[in-house]
Formats: sequence, C-alpha cells, structure tokens
Amino acid sequence: MGVGTYEAYRERLLKMKPNVYLNGQKVDRSGSWIDGGCYVMKQNYDLANDPEYADVCTATSHLTGEKINRFTHIHQSREDLLNKQMMTRLLCHHVGGCTQRCMGSDALNALAVVTYDCDEACGTKYQERFNKYLLYCQENDLICNCAQTDVKGSRNPKYKRAHMQPDPDQFVHVIKTDVDGIGVDGKPCKGIIVRGAKICNSNAPYVDEIIVNPTKFMGKGDEGYALAFALPADWDGIKLMALPGQHHKRKHLEAPFNKVGDVESLTIFDDVFVPEDRVFMNGFDHPDVVQYAGYLALMFAHFHRHSYTGCKTAVSEVIGAQAALVADVNDIAKEHHVREKVCEIISTAELVFAAGQASALRAVKFPNGSWVPDEILTNAGRKLAGQKIYHEYETLADLTGGICASLPTEESFFAPETAELCNKYIMRNPDYTAEETHRVMRMMEDKLCDAFESAQAVAGVHGGGSPLMETITMMSRYDLEPLKDIAKYLAGFEGVKCPRYERPTVTPRAMLDKFKKTQVNTSK
Repeated sequence: MGVGTYEAYRERLLKMKPNVYLNGQKVDRSGSWIDGGCYVMKQNYDLANDPEYADVCTATSHLTGEKINRFTHIHQSREDLLNKQMMTRLLCHHVGGCTQRCMGSDALNALAVVTYDCDEACGTKYQERFNKYLLYCQENDLICNCAQTDVKGSRNPKYKRAHMQPDPDQFVHVIKTDVDGIGVDGKPCKGIIVRGAKICNSNAPYVDEIIVNPTKFMGKGDEGYALAFALPADWDGIKLMALPGQHHKRKHLEAPFNKVGDVESLTIFDDVFVPEDRVFMNGFDHPDVVQYAGYLALMFAHFHRHSYTGCKTAVSEVIGAQAALVADVNDIAKEHHVREKVCEIISTAELVFAAGQASALRAVKFPNGSWVPDEILTNAGRKLAGQKIYHEYETLADLTGGICASLPTEESFFAPETAELCNKYIMRNPDYTAEETHRVMRMMEDKLCDAFESAQAVAGVHGGGSPLMETITMMSRYDLEPLKDIAKYLAGFEGVKCPRYERPTVTPRAMLDKFKKTQVNTSK
C-alpha cells in the first residue's frame, strides 16, 4: 500500500485484542477515550494523501523504490532530513501541537543505523531482521511508537547499573532465552521472554506497533538489559495502563483545536514472548552487543530532538498565532508591548527551526547509508525551545486576560434566557462578531486552563529527554580546548597562535567510541 489511509488504520485498531486498562478496567479501542489521538492520526494520513503536501509527507523507499509515507522512511540524504523537519512543522500546524508519529519514525531511523554498526562489529544479524520489519511497516504504513524510558527504580548511585536495582524488573530485560513460541505470522518459532515496564509512553494504546529501545548505556552485568525489539501493541502479555488527555467537551462550537487529544501509557511487559525475528538487540547474543545499548538510546534521542526542531517550531508558531489573534480580539494588537511579546515568540520559532535546518545541512552519511544530523545544533535548538515554552504560555495568558479561566459555560451563549446577554458582553473589538470572539476565548480556555494542555506544557520541557540531557550531550560533544586557544591568543599567551577554529559535525558515534574506550580500560 505504501501510503495508507485513516480508514484502514482505524479498522486495524478495532480488530486489536483488548489490552488497555482504563480506570482499572480492561477496554477495547472503540471508546471515545481514544478519539482525540485518532483525530491527530487522521490528519497525518489525510495530509500524506493530499497532493499539496506530497512533497514533504511522502518519500521513496530505499528498499523497494516505491512511494511510502515519510514517517516510515529512512533518511537517505540531507534533503530527507529537511523534508522530515518541514513535514513535522506543517502537520503540527494542523493539530495545534504534536503530530504523534515522530517517535516511531525516529526509532526506525535509529535502529537502521545501530543494527548495521552492531552487525559489523559483532557479527550479529540484526540489520537483516530490521530491514524485514521496516519493509512490513512501509508496505502497510503502520504507526509505531517508541518505548524507551524505563521506570528506573531507585536513583541511588549504588544502583547506577540496571542489573544492580533491588528489583531487577525496574528496567525491561530478558528473563529467558531460546524459548519456543508463536511468531507474529502465526508460525512456530524461537524467541525470548522479557519483563519490565516503560513509562511516559505516549500513544501506545492507539499505535500498530511498539518499538522498545534501551534507555541508557549498559555495562558488564547488564547483558539482559541491552535489548531492542518490536511487537504489535496488542501482543499477549503487553498491558497498557492508560491516561487519556482531551480538551473540555463542546456541544455547540466545534473546532479543530478542541478535537485533539492523546493517551499516555505505563506500558508493562508481563513475561512477554518476543519472536527472534523481532529482536533487534540482545546482550546475550554476543559479549560486545551490550556496548550498543546506550548508542541506540542516544541515536533515537538525537533523531527525536531533530524532529523536535520541526515540532517545537510549530508549537511556538501556534502559540504566536493564538497570541496575535487574541490580542486583536481584545483590540490591543497595535500596542508596542504586545508586538514585542509576539515578536519574541516568533523569534524563538525561527531560531529553533534554523538550528534544525543547520544540523541537517551539516549531516554526515553513516555506513548503512543513513544521514545523521549534527548533534550540537540539534540539541541547541531543542534546548532553546524547552527554555522558552513556559514563558510563551505566560505571554499567552497575559494577552488573553483572566476571562479564559472564568468564561461562562458554552451553553450559556446558546440558551434562550442567557444567549443575548452573554453574546453582548463577550464583545471586544467590533471587527469580530460575538461568535468569533467566543470561539477565540473558548480556544484560550482549552489552551490555558484544562488538564490536557497542562500536560502538553510539561511535554514541551521534558519531551524527547529532560533539559539536563541536552546540556550533557552538548558539553560532552563540544571540544572546549581549541575554543580556549582563541581566548589564550587574545589574552597574549606566549607562543599561542589564533587557531582556525571550525567545529566539526558530531553525532552519537562519538559517545560510542568513548564508551568503548572506557570498557577497555575497565577490563584492564
């Protein structure tokens, strides 16, 4: 099929076995709790089938040469990276926030790189398995998510390695190998049994596939935790503890922004059989495989943060658009302080997008054929977006005024006894009708006052990794020594010439090399 449709996706969801737990009860995927997330996925599919967006939302498979959804594509050039960034930006405009498909795309791209590198070093066969899986995702335009963040248990330094936890299940791990079972194709096969849980696992209840990656670097003793695999979201033993997020329900003023939602998940793997052909990393396969766990974790985070330079650009642009509109409705749009505040939001959006573009233009080709963007620029863009997000919400609240938190109920604007008065006193700028003014203020209520949007604000800070990880990544890749030589020259240090300083492109491979050296030194 290559480029799928929402109707086919929805049909697949309705056929899934019930394994979602809502308020302690097992439910299927037909309830209204899933509607907000499915609405977002519908926009993804619809735009991929819209000729106006085909240039960014579709690509050509490097496996088959066929047209596919870009969300299932492996980046084959700098242009692919730039198109992915633009696709993410444009789709986010349509839903007023996250596209909800980037996790799966970024996980696929990370696995494409790391499975190849691991095979080359360890003689494993992960790339062959992965390419078979990738082809399956491309042909059916499957929606995947990435389960990367383990619950992690105690953060006490004495438990710093996964296998040191008092409870070994605090990180997803292999508990049994060489097990007989049934594969995804329904045929007998060998495989492994895994146990553990992933948290902050967005969209798991309404995706086709869950891709599981390690959460950090692993060392000696962590072999069972150096683990990557993919399974259908309703696979036996997978239990999804769901938290739906949605805006306040509307009865009269339907609007695209109000239809958006998501479902978060505590995704539990309760002694789950994983067929061998769905295992893309297992520390028990070869002594050196364990070194690639952290490399995969970092590679996913890197691709994901590059996606964020499209996503968070759009989030800032949406907030900027809402700020400009509500200021106009309040008839204050021409005030100098208002223009300054809107300009600041727009500036952030443009700088974040520019960082993503520059990182794509500085991308390097990896041995498997993938193109990987520059890590410092990607993290710089994501860091700026995370630092500014709450200030942008603050600006929006400032320009809206307190009415968004005390707006009369929607019905009051339509009931015979109250409608005329409510519509009379909601008016501000005469260039906007009472209904238009009401629509804007109702959108501001959704944006600033409900639980779903509060969660989105937190995601703006922590999504794709907490802010500390951006600092750690940048400072571990950025070589300050040649930079200091410039200052030494300017200060007049004897014998120091001004260097020709041009920072090279860096990628997560640098951390893999560093980790390998650490392992060698430790073994000595």
